[in-house]
Amino acid sequence: MAETLYGSETQKAVENFPISGERVPIQVIRWQARIKGAAAQVNADLGKLDQGIADAISEAAAAIVAGQHDDQFPIDVFQTGSGTSTNMNVNEVISALTGEKAHRNDHVNMGQSSNDTFPSAVHLAALDEATNRLLPALAQLEASLQAKADEFADVVKAGRTHLMDAVPVTLGQEFAGYAAQLRLGQKRVENALPQVGQIPLGGTATGTGLNTPKEFAPQVRERLIADSGLDLISGPEDAFEAQANRDALVELSGALKSVAVSLTKIAQDIALMGSGPRAGIGELFLPELQKGSSIMPGKVNPVLPEVVLQVSAQVIGNDTAITIGGMQGQFELNVRVPLIARNLLQSIHLLSTASKAFAEKAIDGIRANQAGTDASAGATLATATALNEAIGYDKATEIVKKATESGEPLRDVALAEGVDADLYDRTIDLRKIAAGNQA
Repeated sequence: MAETLYGSETQKAVENFPISGERVPIQVIRWQARIKGAAAQVNADLGKLDQGIADAISEAAAAIVAGQHDDQFPIDVFQTGSGTSTNMNVNEVISALTGEKAHRNDHVNMGQSSNDTFPSAVHLAALDEATNRLLPALAQLEASLQAKADEFADVVKAGRTHLMDAVPVTLGQEFAGYAAQLRLGQKRVENALPQVGQIPLGGTATGTGLNTPKEFAPQVRERLIADSGLDLISGPEDAFEAQANRDALVELSGALKSVAVSLTKIAQDIALMGSGPRAGIGELFLPELQKGSSIMPGKVNPVLPEVVLQVSAQVIGNDTAITIGGMQGQFELNVRVPLIARNLLQSIHLLSTASKAFAEKAIDGIRANQAGTDASAGATLATATALNEAIGYDKATEIVKKATESGEPLRDVALAEGVDADLYDRTIDLRKIAAGNQA
């Protein structure tokens, strides 16, 4: 049986919160440990802690950061809203790893409170995961979409608005739009990160910094930056603002929701364009990853777009919970931090993994169904829009209505209605129409 390093406060929390069976995200635990290790060294530098004890704390914290003791953090994520139980848990484990050389409160927690260290750990975990996992995944998906935009630049197809036929576009134009959505989504996430990097460390219980030297928090932040390379870590604009609310995390979640909305649109479009292959839109061939039915032979489904749609729905739901959690900052402390941490880090994780899989297993392998795009481009009667300047909107509308009712080709109806054949052929150039004012 594995050795138990945590103590009585952790055990009480385990017994008090048998709620979800889901533990505090391990990234938060590891950042809490980083804070403890850095704080110990700063306290030693400031003459408040014996260097030997500080070194023992830092060594124990480093082992936690390295993932050597993940099983020692058993507390449910739905716990006291300040994360006090988890801060106690980390203090107890570090103390045990030092052989009780470092007291869990007097030494490991020196200059700290759950109220400033736990939200700081959440901010830093979110900053780390968004910077090093999410943004690279979104950039990869953007690159995959842009590559397809270039590949499909000359593939003309029917445009669609309101799910109805519209003037022709190119498949490349559509994919370039998708790539731009991802590019803008990255900017939205990046714009939120400087605020996430402002951590309340040093405020202790209520933001006043009681029992903590003024030099403590800046020096701890410097050590955390050096250790992680996250140069966006900074002090708060105001200590009381930083401790009383989690607005920066709400802002980041809002950016993630926007990314989820973009991914929903992209995944839906791709699934629809790949529908069929014979009775649907059939403008794309999606990679065939697995059997689509246990009873219908040969059926293939758009499984990756469906994964992305489900992930996006979860992220949007998480944002609602985060928004509500962000409202719960009565007076000097927000007390829904574990909830916010759980949902925010899950959203970052899901968007990172789904974006990467979408790029590698779906977008990179998509092929244009040339027969399908040619058919839709030639079939849309909205191409008559190009005749407006020559024959007027009303005459063009009459031609379209007659073509719709009769089922005859647009060209045949237009010529029967007196449109000059040379004018028609010069004007109804599908590639030129798709190019719009860029022709």
